[in-house]
Amino acid sequence: MFFDTHAHINDARFDQDRNEVIERARAEGVSLIVNVGFNHETITATIRLAEAYDFIYAAVGWHPHDAKTCDDDALRRIEHLARTHPKVVAVGEMGLDYYWDHSPREVQAEVFRKQIDLAKRLKKPIIIHNREADRDVLSILKEEGADEVGGVMHCFGGDKEMARQCLELNFYISFGGPLTFKNAKLPKEVVQYVPLDRLLIETDCPYLAPHPLRGKRNEPAYVRYVAETMAELRGLSLEEIAHMTMENGKRLFALTESNEKSVRDED
Repeated sequence: MFFDTHAHINDARFDQDRNEVIERARAEGVSLIVNVGFNHETITATIRLAEAYDFIYAAVGWHPHDAKTCDDDALRRIEHLARTHPKVVAVGEMGLDYYWDHSPREVQAEVFRKQIDLAKRLKKPIIIHNREADRDVLSILKEEGADEVGGVMHCFGGDKEMARQCLELNFYISFGGPLTFKNAKLPKEVVQYVPLDRLLIETDCPYLAPHPLRGKRNEPAYVRYVAETMAELRGLSLEEIAHMTMENGKRLFALTESNEKSVRDED
């Protein structure tokens, strides 16, 4: 059974067949999903999904792309949901994106720092978005004491030294579709370096579909391709990787059998 630890099933690209996408995921053995909301609109949709499906959980935060629209009301909403909603298991995604620069870098950093502080108050793990900002992401994580709550480096694209420092900061390392690409030398090296108890798998759907579906719309069912590549690289069976990444994800997001049952009962 697979755990897709980062998805965006609320995306408009799923509007015509969202239920079918979710059913395909179940049919392929996906038994847990964390769906990520990262601005007002997607947070609302993410909460609705988590309330509609017992095996879908939510993360709520503010993406660096939208940092310029993040105000005190947005942060209060994130804090309220993360504090009170039983299906919210993490804060994020948050971080820095120097590739697109949709928000000024100083604003990205300010919103990033505020969300780390919020997560520490809530004692919730954080989900990090990092694109071409390795040095500043690490500096902010260290300066703000993010190791206190830890979290996950989502869709990791750094090198082994970056991974080493993230591991020291109490973070898990998650891999998605790019791990399966034929020219993905660096991710393949890093996935063999990261300790087995810190590895996670994800889709980041609808983005970054794995080989052999590269360029198409991604969906949670395709997390199997990531797990298969990880298993091959680590010399383990698919079942071993599935079990290991499932347990790692449950540990990170504090999903025990007892609280999963409690959430189902409330639903």
